[in-house]
Amino acid sequence: MSTEAVTRTASPDSAVVGRLSRLDRLLPVWIGLAMVGGLLLGRLIPGLDRALDSVTIGGISLPIAIGLLIMMYPVLAKVRYDRLDTVTGDRRLLISSLVLNWLVGPAVMFALAWIFLADQPAYRTGLIIVGLARCIAMVIIWNDLACGDREAAAVLVALNSVFQVLAFGLLGWFYLSVLPDWLGLPGAELTISAGDIAGNVLVFLGIPLLAGYLTRRLGERARGRTWYESRLLPRIGPAALYGLLFTIVILFALQGDAVTSRPLDVARIAVPLLVYFTLLWAGSYALGRALGLGYERTTTLAFTAAGNNFELAIAVAIGTFGVASGEALAGVVGPLIEVPVLVGLVYVSLWARRRFFTTP
Repeated sequence: MSTEAVTRTASPDSAVVGRLSRLDRLLPVWIGLAMVGGLLLGRLIPGLDRALDSVTIGGISLPIAIGLLIMMYPVLAKVRYDRLDTVTGDRRLLISSLVLNWLVGPAVMFALAWIFLADQPAYRTGLIIVGLARCIAMVIIWNDLACGDREAAAVLVALNSVFQVLAFGLLGWFYLSVLPDWLGLPGAELTISAGDIAGNVLVFLGIPLLAGYLTRRLGERARGRTWYESRLLPRIGPAALYGLLFTIVILFALQGDAVTSRPLDVARIAVPLLVYFTLLWAGSYALGRALGLGYERTTTLAFTAAGNNFELAIAVAIGTFGVASGEALAGVVGPLIEVPVLVGLVYVSLWARRRFFTTP
């Protein structure tokens, strides 16, 4: 976010929007243009998708990695790391997040995949993989735009990262092989190592988290917190939005041809994804409010539960089933639907603050 969004207060939504720059207020427009621009680039420039996809490190798209790192760094530099203990002591938040991410989320996606795509095994498997990959990157941006708790987001994302390394392969085996067999349904097999997942976590969380922590630590030590938050953060803050838009352009350019050449298939995959993001976000939001977590942590709980790690899901689908597979297409449709939906939910969240939470 840009300069005006650095300082948080508990003022009503209209005041929040009023403090945002034109760049931030028109965020849906910029994201829409980035999506359209990426699709057009992928469709109109022959071989662009292959050229971009060929630049990888350890199976991770380098252009997407660069965009995500630029996007996450300014937000993680805003986190007050000396306040993390207030989050780690909130058992209601931590337990709720673990249950929503690792029990409820995968189960809901499994059910929706079978309800909407029972006759499409490849797309169904791809959706289940998306449901298993819990978000550790872009959720940082959605939470910040919705004025959620930055410190809580940092802790929950780190917690998801640990569980991702430990549980992703096990849950993939359970939901793609064991549970379908119990229910008398056809299954699939998933090939992914804990080392590959750990590498994904290191790139998309470890690097920007370390950079953000060192920036705050060294900046405050050199010039003090007031200078750091009033002078330095406003300078680096806009990079988050630029990184987000760059990532969206690259992501859509990579899959522009596949998406535009199979619109009916994309539409079929999009329906359960729309239901999934809405259900997970709304259910998590309702749970946070029922637990009395307050607006900021309720918002953080909702976005960390609804978001998914599309980088990991796409990499796993391509690595296991091939770049031209239906599983891979379902994986790439995930973020194409997630981005506009969660942007919309940012505004729903700001509206809900005025409607359901007391502000001074």
